Amino acid sequence: MLVPGAGMVKVARRNGWSHLFLFMIVVAHAMEMVASDILSEEGLALLAMKSSLADPQNHLENWKLNGTATPCLWSGIACNNVSSVVGLYLGNMNLTGTLSVDLGRLKNLVNLSLELNNLTGPLPGEIATLVKLQYVNISNNDFEGVFPSNFSQLQSLQVLDCFNNNFVGPLPGDLWIIATLEHLSLGGNYFEGSIPSQYGSFAALKYLGLNGNSLTGPIPPELGKLQGLQELYMGYYNNYSSGIPSTFGNLTSLVRLDMGRCGLTGTIPPELGKLGNLDTLFLQLNNLVGVIPVQIGNIVNLQSLDLSYNNLSGIIPPALIYLQKLELLSLMSNNFEGGIPDFIGDMPNLQVLYLWANKLTGPIPEQLGRNMNLTLLDLSSNALNGTIPNDLCAGQKLEWVILKDNQLSGPIPENLGNCISLSKLRLSNNALNGSIPLGLLGLPNISMVEIQMNQVMGPIPSEIIDSPQLSYLDFSNNNLSSKLPESIGNLPSLQSFLIANNHFEGPIPPQICDMQSLNKLDLSGNEFTGTIPVEMSNCKKLGSLDFSRNGLTGEIPFQVEYIPDLFFLNLSRNQLSGRIPPQLQMLQTLTVFDFSYNNLSGPIPHFDTYNVSAFEGNPLLCGGLLQPCPANESGAAPDPGSHHRKGKGTNLLAWLVGALFSAALVVLLVGMCCFFRKYRWHICNYFRRESTTRPWKLTAFSRLDLTASQVLDCLDEENIIGRGGAGTVYKGVMSNGQIVAVKRLAGEGKGAAHDHGFSAEIQTLGKIRHRNIVRLLGCCSNHETNLLIYEYMPNGSLGELLHSKERSEKLDWETRYNIAVQAAHGLCYLHHDCSPLIVHRDVKSNNILLDSTFQAHVADFGLAKLFQDTGKSESMSSIAGSYGYIAPEYAYTLKVNEKSDIYSFGVVLMELLTGKRPIETEFGDGVDIVQWVRRKIQTKDGVLDVLDPRMGGVGVPLQEVMLVLRVALLCSSDLPVDRPTMRDVVQMLSDVKPKSKGGSLADSRELSAPDSFKPQDLRLVCV
Repeated sequence: MLVPGAGMVKVARRNGWSHLFLFMIVVAHAMEMVASDILSEEGLALLAMKSSLADPQNHLENWKLNGTATPCLWSGIACNNVSSVVGLYLGNMNLTGTLSVDLGRLKNLVNLSLELNNLTGPLPGEIATLVKLQYVNISNNDFEGVFPSNFSQLQSLQVLDCFNNNFVGPLPGDLWIIATLEHLSLGGNYFEGSIPSQYGSFAALKYLGLNGNSLTGPIPPELGKLQGLQELYMGYYNNYSSGIPSTFGNLTSLVRLDMGRCGLTGTIPPELGKLGNLDTLFLQLNNLVGVIPVQIGNIVNLQSLDLSYNNLSGIIPPALIYLQKLELLSLMSNNFEGGIPDFIGDMPNLQVLYLWANKLTGPIPEQLGRNMNLTLLDLSSNALNGTIPNDLCAGQKLEWVILKDNQLSGPIPENLGNCISLSKLRLSNNALNGSIPLGLLGLPNISMVEIQMNQVMGPIPSEIIDSPQLSYLDFSNNNLSSKLPESIGNLPSLQSFLIANNHFEGPIPPQICDMQSLNKLDLSGNEFTGTIPVEMSNCKKLGSLDFSRNGLTGEIPFQVEYIPDLFFLNLSRNQLSGRIPPQLQMLQTLTVFDFSYNNLSGPIPHFDTYNVSAFEGNPLLCGGLLQPCPANESGAAPDPGSHHRKGKGTNLLAWLVGALFSAALVVLLVGMCCFFRKYRWHICNYFRRESTTRPWKLTAFSRLDLTASQVLDCLDEENIIGRGGAGTVYKGVMSNGQIVAVKRLAGEGKGAAHDHGFSAEIQTLGKIRHRNIVRLLGCCSNHETNLLIYEYMPNGSLGELLHSKERSEKLDWETRYNIAVQAAHGLCYLHHDCSPLIVHRDVKSNNILLDSTFQAHVADFGLAKLFQDTGKSESMSSIAGSYGYIAPEYAYTLKVNEKSDIYSFGVVLMELLTGKRPIETEFGDGVDIVQWVRRKIQTKDGVLDVLDPRMGGVGVPLQEVMLVLRVALLCSSDLPVDRPTMRDVVQMLSDVKPKSKGGSLADSRELSAPDSFKPQDLRLVCV
């Protein structure tokens, strides 16, 4: 380094200060060049690494030459006392790109933290040369390929966390050689094959995570040798061919054992009772049989026990009384018999008790809830009797009480009216009596109240009705009476209000439509009198209105026309008079209506389609398909609020309309000419500018070893593998052998690249990573055309395979069921795991693609919409989707949310079950597959008529098919609020297999439904 001294002073004196200033600039430049020359090898390696990364949030902005010899002051860098890099902490920085091999130059690196980024490509094997590494965390990225085979060289490694990446191939087999390894997480990848038996030889392992892969084969009993193991995660997407090894009883240090949903068979080994330190045991969603071993009662530290969704039987063993630390007990959806032991009500820490869908009998323990901690309780679908305990909410923590479908009697406990924590109360289909607890409809967190199909009596308490969260209320089929309180309008969030088949009387309060969120209103089967309130027009969100079987009088108010989303209207069996308002024909949404058995008269409006039965019992009605109207009456509808026009008046009106149209056309043509004359130079210049072809830009969302020119070479007629409204799809074979699918978006042309949000949304969709969603690899665009590059699916679409005669034999029942589950998982990810959530808007069988092993992948996001998680619908400018799959409310109102996708998925399930397209001529005019299936299942043998005989015939389990059909009917409910969430759909479809019992289609020569099957079990979900 140059140091100013006496010589510099002499120069200044001889030549002046200006020369000195120039000299100082030269010196400074020289010093900078020297500094760059002395940057350490590690600093240069980090700069080389940075060049392969994209850093949109500038976390690595200070990674640059700054005159220092080491990078120790750079972001995310830690050094030791001799300025060597020992820590690289780049976690959660939103980095993209690949990990450079230059990482191998950091020879002193001890800790490597890259978690929660979007890094892609293979993991460089050079990492294994960093022999000082002790900690490696690359979780939650998109690393792919086969895991490097040389990691066993890292003999100092203590933590290796690779969770949630895209690694494929077998598990790395020689990691057990690392004697220091304590934490190994390989879950959430695509590893396949069996677990190496050598994994039982880890010397120091405390944590082993293999969950969420595609592992098969038996579970090696050698894992029982890992006596220091504290946490073991093996479930979810894995599908083992064995049960739980009895050697697991030797894992005496184990604190958590999670083997949920991985195909386990056999019984629960009693040896697990030796795991005295265990606090969590999850074995749910498997195929386990037998009883709960009494030895489970020896695990006295157990806090969470989940054995749900298996085929376990017997009684709840008394030995569980020793599990006094238990907080969660879930035994739901098994075959347990006997009563609920009293000691369960005495467990001091119990918060969650799930016992639904078993064969339990007897009373609910009276002391349940007195422990002050009970939060979630579901005992539904058993044969329980007796009364509901009074102290369920003693601790004011109770959120769910679900006791439906039992044989309970007695009153609803009054204390529930004071349970401020309560959000769901579901008591339907019991024999409860007494009255509705005071305050129940005013609880601050209550969102759902179901007490239908009981014997509850008395009025709806009017004293406190002001719950801000209540969205679903069903009091149907009880003995409730008195007038409907005016305060019922104080429920701003209520969407469904169902009080059918009670004894309510008096007028319908006009305040009922103060409930601005009301979507379904059912007052049928009561004793209401008076007129229909004209205030019904305030119910702007109402979709279903049922006032049938009452004593209503007067005329039908024409203001019903102003309910824009109304599609179901039932006013039958009242004493209504006058005409059916012709304005109702203006309601394009109205598809189902019934005016039968009233005193209505005059001509019926011109409805597009209707059934004559909707008007029977009104002898004075005429027109349409009924008897002709008298000469002085016309079936034509007048303009709203006006009289019929006849003769010269009608001709005059037609002449005026024609004249106005002609004048408007002349004005339009003159205006266009004037506009062109004024702006012709700008218009011509625009098209000259647009005619210039722009260069192609390739944007990759994962590792792509191809160029834009290779993608363009695919756009040949002979490579076309599909056409649709969203564009044309080509098969492309790249120079490296990689096969991709290239979609050329429809509507491309001048200026197509400027599509107001395409780039932003495509960036988001490009980050989607899920095994059941077709992966968007990249996009290629210029000024005129957009091309999307997807992974290639060799078995094409489900629609092609399902409706092609020569290929449909590949779709046996097992394949169809797996496709349904896998597609549901993909949509569930979009709805529940993406932020913002993504509504697909074009779910159909042609957009479910199948890979080489017939694994399903949801595809085609050309119409996808990103939603902020507000829980509200959004309005579209036009209908998007495919005919036959579009939800009713979307087609009529242009309002869309995730429930629209669920309806479309219900149609896909019906396609899978019936083998028919959504629209077939055999269904009849205006009838789609949903309506056709609903009609067919009204009879016992009709249920079997809808099933596709190509599913395999012999060996097809009828019970499983019926359960999937029930899910399809639920998904395709007319009202969005009645449809389940995709998370619920996944759960229900997953339940089909664990609960699979009973006959096949071949059990009867005539393929008749078993005597135990009741068509009304399916019809209930269609109401």
